[in-house]
Amino acid sequence: MPRTMVMWAPDWPIVAADLPPSQPAAVLDKGQVLACSQAARAEGVRRGMRRRDAQSRCPGLVLHDYNADADARGFEAVLTAIEALSPGVAPLRPGLCALRVPSRFYGGEAEAAAVIAERLVGIGVWDVRIGIADGLFAAELAARRALAQDSLAIPRGGSAHFLRDLPIDALDDADLVGLLRRMGLQTLGDFAGLPAADVHTRFGTHGELLHRLARGLDPLPVGSRQVPPEFDATLLLEPPLELIEPIAFSLRTTAEGFVKDLAAHGLVCTTVLIEVDADGSLATARRWMHPRWFGATDLIDRVRWQLQADGAVRAPVDAVRLIPEVTEPLGDHADSLFGGGPDERVERGVARVQSIVGHESVVSASVQGGRGPAERRLLVPWGERAVAKRSAGLPWPGSLPPPAPATVYTEPHEALVVGAEGQPIGVTGRGVITGEPARFRAAVGSDWQPVASWAGPWPVDEQWWDEASSRRLARFQVVGVDGSAWLMLVENGTWWTEARYD
Repeated sequence: MPRTMVMWAPDWPIVAADLPPSQPAAVLDKGQVLACSQAARAEGVRRGMRRRDAQSRCPGLVLHDYNADADARGFEAVLTAIEALSPGVAPLRPGLCALRVPSRFYGGEAEAAAVIAERLVGIGVWDVRIGIADGLFAAELAARRALAQDSLAIPRGGSAHFLRDLPIDALDDADLVGLLRRMGLQTLGDFAGLPAADVHTRFGTHGELLHRLARGLDPLPVGSRQVPPEFDATLLLEPPLELIEPIAFSLRTTAEGFVKDLAAHGLVCTTVLIEVDADGSLATARRWMHPRWFGATDLIDRVRWQLQADGAVRAPVDAVRLIPEVTEPLGDHADSLFGGGPDERVERGVARVQSIVGHESVVSASVQGGRGPAERRLLVPWGERAVAKRSAGLPWPGSLPPPAPATVYTEPHEALVVGAEGQPIGVTGRGVITGEPARFRAAVGSDWQPVASWAGPWPVDEQWWDEASSRRLARFQVVGVDGSAWLMLVENGTWWTEARYD
């Protein structure tokens, strides 16, 4: 049987986020630590900890939200580097992959592992560990016990001997591991010593498979991924051109072929990197995003705008490259029965303005979760997909009932609310209003007016466990006798006007 090699990069989410191991940092997923750096582990941070527990162990901990897409994109460079040395890589998950050992080509298993480790260190993956065994299960566990930038090879036929003293936790099944522990089985060798027929009767087919793995009988062959096709498109200009319109005209066939090749694989490009060479060297490179997907006309427009705006092209252009950075299934962007989304002329106009004033200067608005109207506003650069930091589907105690205010102020206006005798109105620590609002001023300097009606309070007590970021406030809806309606809040005895109902 061919031998299996597993390459493991510990703490891959930290590596993908480009965080140095010397910095105490952690990547959070759903409020729990998914991965942490070596410096954070030295301070007591562990995988699975809640945010508060991790910060209490390491007050200087730098936190980042988990981005599965960034993990996968970063690991693509690792897979490409390994495929340049040996084809047939099987990605298991970001940070972990397997392949058949190319020992004959490199002169031995240890030599092949050293070549691969050297290549990965060269692309910035400093902590890489390699395990070699007869099967995938034993090879992965060997990789987890190897030293950094080194390999651990289990002799042929020695998987069962290597596995027998490992803890039962090595089986990736928490329910079964807990049951085996209660039965007194603490190691893989204890589990492997059970009769196979009894294991099948008690634990079923899945338990029988894990029993075979514990015995060193790995029935899972290493597959190989299909190398993704190359979609880059390059226009070579001979002789080089100086004027923008001839360059754009020459690019049409290349842009159409670029879009057609993606469509033939059921894909569209939503983010493209455009590189322009002038006088034999890279003159300008810019990443463009599209709210739907790029067509040939869109690509030509972006090249034209890039040549007009950058001012970096001071020599004749001899090459233009279109590099798709983000591709998505064509079915996700197909036109619906009642139309295909925003008008194409609007998209082109907004994209043109964005190319002039800057990527971050043109934004689109959407709604996310939160208690206050300002917290629910989500602004993203035009063309990027909105990713909410706070889910709108979760319950938000203290949030306002509909309808939402139409005008939300960037900065709240200081206001005043008093009772019938001019006494200040506030809210107690139990969320009880201290009096009946009778008059108010929506902003300092505006006229006083009587209160026609009011509703509230909606108390909010946020992040009470963190003294630096905790907030305690109460919101009110106030309507004046002139018909104007306002969203106001009181915090630390001070009133503010947060928004207006138009």
